[in-house]
Amino acid sequence: MKRSILKLSLILGVGLAALSSTGCTTQGPYLGPLLFPIPVSPYYMDNKEDEFHDHERYDRAPILPPIPPGAPHVALDPPSDDEVMRALERARPVEGGLPFLHEVQRNNVRITKEKIADYVDPPRVMPLVGPVQLHHAHYKCTVYYTEVKRVGWPIPHTLRDEDTREVIYIDHNHLHRVGNIQEDLPGPVGPTPLPPQTPL
Repeated sequence: MKRSILKLSLILGVGLAALSSTGCTTQGPYLGPLLFPIPVSPYYMDNKEDEFHDHERYDRAPILPPIPPGAPHVALDPPSDDEVMRALERARPVEGGLPFLHEVQRNNVRITKEKIADYVDPPRVMPLVGPVQLHHAHYKCTVYYTEVKRVGWPIPHTLRDEDTREVIYIDHNHLHRVGNIQEDLPGPVGPTPLPPQTPL
């Protein structure tokens, strides 16, 4: 009798252990509805990736070394084709159409870039940066392309515009460090040289 009760309790204990260790269980506090995964649309993920791409490459203003005295202050960084196409997509989006109902494509893209302004502001002190000069460079970018619209309902048809053009204005502003920014101080605008040290 004792043996059968011991055997039965052992089988029940193993069975309860097996049942409690299977399936999706949680360790720790119960979080309610936050415990279960919530599906997120790929649209939001794509937006976050685009925001990070723009912030990493185009939204930050670099602080460059001082402009040497007598050297030309010409901006040498025209906007890249990627930057122009991303600005065009923000202004006139074609991404995210409805497949087989309404889709827009840009084909045979050609980009021309023209510098329309390039000037440097006088030195000033900016908080958390120090004495700097703001260098402005403004570009006019013209995008030529063939726009193809495919409409699938109620009557399927394709509209093709061979001579589509868009004008995008892009500003490339960056900072240059400066040394003496007061006009009454001797020396050119630039890094202040260290005073000579006398040997001890």
